[in-house]
Amino acid sequence: MKISTILDQINSPAIALPEFQRGYVWNREQVRNLFESLYRGYPVGGLLFWETEAKTATARGENTTSKGIVNLLLDGQQRMTSIYGVVRGAPPKFFDGDERAFTGLHFHLGDETFAFYQHIKMQDDPLWIDVTELMQGGTAGVQPLMDRLPDRADVSGQFLGRLLKLLQIKEIALPHETITGEHQTLDVVVDIFNRVNSGGTKLSKGDLALARICAEWPEAREAMKTKLSQWADAGYSFTLDWLLRSVNTILTGEAKFSYLRDQDTSDLQNGLESASRHIDTTLNMIAGRLGLDHDRVFFGRFAVPVIVRYLDLRGGRLDEKERDKILFWFAQAGMWGRFSASTETVIDRDLAALEGPNGGLDALIEQLRLSQGGLRIEPDHFTGWSLGARFYPILYMLTRMGEACDWGTGLRLKANMLGRMARLEVHHIFPKSKLYAYEHTRAEVNAVANYCFLTKDTNLNISDRLPEEYFPEIEAKHPGALASQWIPTDPTLWKIERYLDFLEARKTLLAAEANKRFEELLHGDTQWLRHIAPVAVATEQAPIGGIESEDEEHELENLNVWVVEQNLPAGQISFDYADPDTGAHKAVFDLVWEDGLQPGLTEPVAVLLNEPDELLSLASGAGFRCFTAGATFRTYVENEILKLQAT
Repeated sequence: MKISTILDQINSPAIALPEFQRGYVWNREQVRNLFESLYRGYPVGGLLFWETEAKTATARGENTTSKGIVNLLLDGQQRMTSIYGVVRGAPPKFFDGDERAFTGLHFHLGDETFAFYQHIKMQDDPLWIDVTELMQGGTAGVQPLMDRLPDRADVSGQFLGRLLKLLQIKEIALPHETITGEHQTLDVVVDIFNRVNSGGTKLSKGDLALARICAEWPEAREAMKTKLSQWADAGYSFTLDWLLRSVNTILTGEAKFSYLRDQDTSDLQNGLESASRHIDTTLNMIAGRLGLDHDRVFFGRFAVPVIVRYLDLRGGRLDEKERDKILFWFAQAGMWGRFSASTETVIDRDLAALEGPNGGLDALIEQLRLSQGGLRIEPDHFTGWSLGARFYPILYMLTRMGEACDWGTGLRLKANMLGRMARLEVHHIFPKSKLYAYEHTRAEVNAVANYCFLTKDTNLNISDRLPEEYFPEIEAKHPGALASQWIPTDPTLWKIERYLDFLEARKTLLAAEANKRFEELLHGDTQWLRHIAPVAVATEQAPIGGIESEDEEHELENLNVWVVEQNLPAGQISFDYADPDTGAHKAVFDLVWEDGLQPGLTEPVAVLLNEPDELLSLASGAGFRCFTAGATFRTYVENEILKLQAT
């Protein structure tokens, strides 16, 4: 089938994109390589269509199918979208992505190369031709382009031939196959899609569930993406799978997506509306009461579908004690890494505890207590280190819930005083440089007990001074400010020689504060804070790895931003790795793409900065391709991912 015919049929629209397909993910390098191959006559692969009745087809976009029979494009979306965008100068109706990937493609008549427009490079060189302008002008537009060129008779014929050759791209015939037959149901076609793309973009369980939903309700994906965008604007990064899990728990009371199969359109629409409303309520409760008001401290996010189900059962209304009790469970579940492994299984257990015989919040908390052997926090629980440690969000929570004061201004740091999303910075109480000079280990230097949260100006003003120097100044200017951040009052512990003793003393104060705040959430019903069995906290192996400094965190965030700029998915910072068999929390990986940079097509990737060999071995053994420097990771992305010819 000729490319020009395919483009016309996309317009008609006799060719469309099935709803279960993911959006456009190609980048400029892939588009440039495609057109270079087409120009040189290289094979670029075939297309696979599903021929079905338009009335039963669920396609992307509005008015994207004609009456009668329609061909849904199963294999070749990225190629045909790129060709359409360059030739027609706009994306097709089913487009879902960043059209900058194919905007501004130029061709050099002299050396026959393709490149995207660069003003400095191209402005004074008339041999650079806008490919889209040529394609839209057709043969009638060739002469006006020739008239712009320098008057050189020796090469004008050569240039004319190259322009016509470029136009002939539209007449290239691409091989194609078509799946037909009444027996080809959505489930069968999705299976075929996954098999054809066995080396490409496979669909997750959530994708498969969403494909079936979109068969009944085509606008579902966009409706969900709108909500996710709103939460992203508020500082929370969630996924379609995560949102769909909450819709699922509301409609079915189960975690597994397979239970969504029998829901009709009105149920799904009502489920999304209810889930979105209850998620908003949950986020407001967590931010307003616990102070966890942005993504970096929002641990235990898969507890949210459970909370959403409970809110729905209660008609969206909780009294103060119910609210605080469910928040107690949320913080405890996140703190102990309840959802680090076997997410569906754990959610189902929690839903069963809520709704089973004698079920409810008490049963939910009791189940968590039994799994942990007790929920009371001991000082040694704060032995963890790095910005990725599970007790890092707890420290932030204590700062935002309690009486903590900024050391520069004396102002309270409560959430309701500074407002949501007021950016607090991590401050090393004992400066890193001085501790390293004193030959302390990385884990000791970046211990959670050496962190506190301050405003940016205060953090800068303190700089790298030692506590014995600046603590007396703070106490004189703002009496009680040190104690409000759980600083031991014994001045001898402020000396660097007593650093390890300082950590032990502060861990005791932090544990006492944490238990106090958790007791407040229980409104005096403290039965769950008593141990039911001895818990050998000190002998438990703490998770290894994690982000050790704000500089390291900024480097990882910048890598993530760069990856997104390449039209690739963002990775997860501070990824909790759990033993797949036991669920035990083993490590914190700095930055991870669990499903690869092109999900299903490439291997899992982890960026691990300044980590020990033990962690690198653990990550490699878990199937991650590991990078220990940002530069080598960028090279990998540029050389292996951006040049990958994905469908």
